[in-house]
Amino acid sequence: MTGLKLISGSERRGGGNLRKIFLRLFSVVFLLLSVSCSPWKNAARRNMTVVFYNVENLFDLKDAPGKADQEFTPEGEKNWNAVRYKDKLQAVSRAISAINEGDLPEIIGLCEVENQKVVSELIHTGLLARGKYQVIHHESPDFRGIDCALIYRPSAFKVLEHAAIPVRFADDPEYKTRDILYVRGRTRNLEELHVFVNHWPSRRGGVEKTKSKRNHAARVLKRKIDSLAGRGRRSHILVMGDMNDEPDNESLRQMLGAGSPENTGEGLVNLMYPADSAGKGSYNYRGEWTMLDNIIVSRGLLDKKGFQCIGKKGFVFHQDWMEYRRNDGGIAPDATYGGDTYYGGVSDHFPVYIRLRR
Repeated sequence: MTGLKLISGSERRGGGNLRKIFLRLFSVVFLLLSVSCSPWKNAARRNMTVVFYNVENLFDLKDAPGKADQEFTPEGEKNWNAVRYKDKLQAVSRAISAINEGDLPEIIGLCEVENQKVVSELIHTGLLARGKYQVIHHESPDFRGIDCALIYRPSAFKVLEHAAIPVRFADDPEYKTRDILYVRGRTRNLEELHVFVNHWPSRRGGVEKTKSKRNHAARVLKRKIDSLAGRGRRSHILVMGDMNDEPDNESLRQMLGAGSPENTGEGLVNLMYPADSAGKGSYNYRGEWTMLDNIIVSRGLLDKKGFQCIGKKGFVFHQDWMEYRRNDGGIAPDATYGGDTYYGGVSDHFPVYIRLRR
């Protein structure tokens, strides 16, 4: 048996152990590669969910100088306190986290937030903390102290600049409303997004009596959008907000020029038209649904190049726990307050959202 090496039992066991270790390492590497290359992970990287949410008076507990926010303090008419504030943060976080099944939304516009502090505390509440969101916020001159804000995931959207666009009224200089928040950024595939977060003047006092102010806000926004013309085919407009008007109202249809996805041609597209036409809404006033919250895009987000809007439409999001059921069986958003009465709901609006795919 010359030339042949006899392998002892212990050596064989050692070789077997090495083989087992190698197989285990291979299994771990294969598992990691399988997870990182899974369809869900790839889909998450290729998709983007954009949300807008009027969160109904997200105030902290302090009486801020120069703001009419005294009612949202422990001593105020609404008895706003730390427990109610924490519950509100938890409820808003839960609602936003539930919108995009399997992952968190990448871009979220908010309105009716008092300051950057409350938004920062929101993004560290509940499941939102996993998104590692960053905040864009500018103080507005609104007399109550409510503003617009944007939260975003830096892994999906890189912010390049941001600014507040004032909405002033030459014929009524004492009237104060929210600035339009403008954010320019880049997506993972280097498409540029010009994002506008809005909260236009309310209908308090009557729709007809107040519509001129919303028409003016639309003109201010349109001038800024027009100034961005010629930025390139990989540049897109994304307008979101509580406009206090519906898709067919003059401010959105004529002043801003936002048409239905069914209409071809130039101009902007209001993605909430289909839901509005189906009788759905984001806000319920005396039993009637209204689509006051809108998401509007440039037509480049409807073509087959780069990011495109899935279904060419937007959606209203709500679950049972976000709803108030009336005696007649109808539902409405479950508000936090009705006047000074505390209901404990999440918001008097439902969020709206779109999904983009590339």
